[in-house]
Order: sequence, then C-alpha cells, then structure tokens
Amino acid sequence: MSYKIQAEFPQDENIIYLNHAAVSPWPQRTADAVSAFAEENVCQGAAAYPEWLKTERELRQKLARLIHAESTADISLVKNTSEGLSLIAYGLDWQDGDNIISTDQEFPSNRIVWESLQNKGVELRLARLEGEDSPEQAMLRLADENTRLIAVSSVQFGSGLRMGLQTLGDFCHERDTLFCVDAIQSLGAIRFDAQAIHADVVAADGHKWMLGPEGLAVFYTRPELRERLNLNQYGWHMTRHAGDFDRTDWKPSSSGTKFEPGSPNMLGIHALNASLSLLEDVGIDKVEENVLHNAALLIDRIKQESELELITPKSRHAGIITFRRLGADHARLYRHLMENGVVCAMRGGGIRFSPHFYNTPEQLNRALDMILDY
Repeated sequence: MSYKIQAEFPQDENIIYLNHAAVSPWPQRTADAVSAFAEENVCQGAAAYPEWLKTERELRQKLARLIHAESTADISLVKNTSEGLSLIAYGLDWQDGDNIISTDQEFPSNRIVWESLQNKGVELRLARLEGEDSPEQAMLRLADENTRLIAVSSVQFGSGLRMGLQTLGDFCHERDTLFCVDAIQSLGAIRFDAQAIHADVVAADGHKWMLGPEGLAVFYTRPELRERLNLNQYGWHMTRHAGDFDRTDWKPSSSGTKFEPGSPNMLGIHALNASLSLLEDVGIDKVEENVLHNAALLIDRIKQESELELITPKSRHAGIITFRRLGADHARLYRHLMENGVVCAMRGGGIRFSPHFYNTPEQLNRALDMILDY
C-alpha cells in the first residue's frame, strides 16, 4: 500500500506539502482522469455523455457514503461551501426576532452569509470559544426560544479546534432547531456521520481534504427540510423531468438536484470522483488514523520544543495544527517556509500545518527543524 500511495502523490522532492486545509494537491489518478476526460472531449466531444452521467451518479454515491447520507437524493452538487450555506440562508422563511448561533472563530463564509440576514430581522449570536465554558457550552448558553438555527464548522480553520458536533446536534434535535455544519475541514480526513449528529445541512468544498478540484462541493439536506426550502435559482436541471425539453409544465425536483439549476460541472465531477476513489481504496478509517497520527506527532514535537507554543487544543484537534515560534515575526517565518518548499499557511495567530494521510513523519520533522533553525 505504501508504494501505491507514494505513486499517487509524485510531488516535487523539494516540496513538503502541509496545506490541505487550504487547497490540496491532486492524486495522480485525478490528473489521469482529467487528462482522459479532456482527450475524450477533443476527440469525441460529448458522444459518450451517458457515460459522463454514470460518473456523476458514482460521485453522488461516494459522497453519500462519505457523510452517511441515507440516500443519494440527499446530495446536491454545488459550486462551493458558500453557495450551499447561501441556499439555506435564503431558502428559509425567517421571522423578525429569529436568531442564529455560531462562533467567533468561523471562516468568513460561515459568518458573512448569516450576517447578511440582519435586514430580515435575524440576529447572529457569536459564542466566544476561548472562555471558561467548553466551546459547546458557550454556544448553547446563547440559545433561547427564538433560536432557529445553529451553524458551526466541524473544525475551526484557524485554531484547528474540533467541535463537539454530537453535543450540538443532540441539542438541536431535542428542540427542533436546525443544525447546519460546514464540514470543509473534516470531510476526507475524519469520519463523519450526518445521521448520528442529527445534521440537517452539511456543506463542504472538494478541494481541501477530499483532494479534489476547486469549483465543486457537496451540499447535503434532510428530505423534510429540503421540501421547505424556497428556491432562488431556476433552470432546466432542477426540475422533476430534467431532459424533457419539450415539456412546458414543471415542478422542482424532490431530490438534491433541486438546488442545481443548470448544467453540471462535468470536468470537476470526473476529478472529484477519482479523488474520492482513492480515499475509498485506502479506507476512511485508515485515512483518519494516519491524519490523527500525523497531528499527534506534530503536537508532541511542538510540546517538547521550548521555542514553540501550541495554539491548537491538544485534546480537541483533527488534522489542523497551529503553533507559534516564540519571538518570531510570523509573516517573515511563513515566507521563509514557503520559499524553502514547506507549503503551509499563516492562520490563527501562528503557522498552520495541515498534513494529510500520506505525509510522512520524516517530512513533518524536517518542516519543524526548518522552523527551529530559522
């Protein structure tokens, strides 16, 4: 298996790629799938379009398995997480006085969309996650009888804090409050079960831990919620009889295609389908094991070095590890790392490493040595 995995990631030997929480490199099989799709388009155009639709169905099946959806009908293919969150924000019938609970550490996509509802009389309440309460307690203390929705990232993009989705989901389920999860920092790295956590909505781009391209995301909705959501986009593809172009009467699809107004992103579909096939071949359990092992290795090494300070909570992490080099100018340190082949990010007040399952301990130690030698 190790040989095959290395063959899937033939990266430049001078690169240590630790930025999967931003944009991931593609596996080799994904590049091959895109090349084959491009060549087919050049030589045959869309002569084999039925086969393309088969690939689309395969992708929906893989995504349903990845998040434990009950049916592929619960899966929509949208452009990005932001579009998915916007479909919820502008699909619900809000009442003056409704409130939404989120956190003060969310990525802008999971904040701006809710802030935009203020002109509808909707209040956004942001829990402070670094207080005395647990992150979940801090959020739930803000809830009252007017709380309509709780929106949270499964893993915070800056600090790497892994949220207690089960606790939040159970709370929402008991009170008939909608639970919306931005899972972009966990899908493809950590096991996820939308049913177990009572998620009503899940959105996540494919270009991070799922190892796919930008421009394609999964959007999951429970059937009972999907029926209630208003539409703000229309087109031939979102109807119950898509493809029957002579039909003049129409109704929105009852499946997730309800939120897909026009032609699908077939290039992205072929790419993401290939990327997810690798994760399935390895097995999400093994992927998670390796991701958590790499994260633990980083944590242990950081804790051992007096010059380094861990920002990510040691007992509440997933794949993101953020830390500081004491006394360092982190903007300069970040540039130094990037110039020397360590692809990472500057987030959460420090340097953010986000290794995937295929990264090796030797790579992680080399990256940390570079920081300590700086």
